[in-house]
Amino acid sequence: QVQLVASGGGLVQPGGSLRLSCAASGFTLGAHSIGWFRQAPGKEREGVSCISSPDGNHVTDYADSVKGRFTISRDSAKTMVYLQMNSLKPEDTGVYYCAVALEQGTCHMIPVTSAWGQGTQVNVSS
Repeated sequence: QVQLVASGGGLVQPGGSLRLSCAASGFTLGAHSIGWFRQAPGKEREGVSCISSPDGNHVTDYADSVKGRFTISRDSAKTMVYLQMNSLKPEDTGVYYCAVALEQGTCHMIPVTSAWGQGTQVNVSS
């Protein structure tokens, strides 16, 4: 059974940093575009970032709201995907999920799944 699990969330003050990790079971993470998505209280889930597969040359993309602050990456073994989040703001608060993302030439922050795995809670507050 394919399952993607996000971890690394927590409580951080505005301006702080967190690194989220995405691991997969029953699935070769490195062969697909992977995206990070988040859902704030009372809001719809939105795309945050994505990284293309090796076929897409690991190209990355970011939502405008996080450009320059967040960085998505893979580990060298291609078994993990990370989201380094710096200069965090209260509006970054939410549950963060990782999922397989649409890849058409490059990655798109569109999930190719209707079954979301375990997310991780990020709270940015003073």
